[in-house]
Amino acid sequence: MKIFGLILVAIGVVLVYDARSISKKYFGFGNQNESSLGLKLLGFLIAFIGGLIVYFNY
Repeated sequence: MKIFGLILVAIGVVLVYDARSISKKYFGFGNQNESSLGLKLLGFLIAFIGGLIVYFNY
């Protein structure tokens, strides 16, 4: 379970860090600031959930 939590943290950090490039590559709609903001929020939530899994899994 700890490995799953660490993978979620890693995915969340990558989403936050590369949100602008991911939004340019995969989403073709007009405003890229909104899409990058959405990806950053999603990445933060995924990293937070993964961190909670790692923290509470003894």
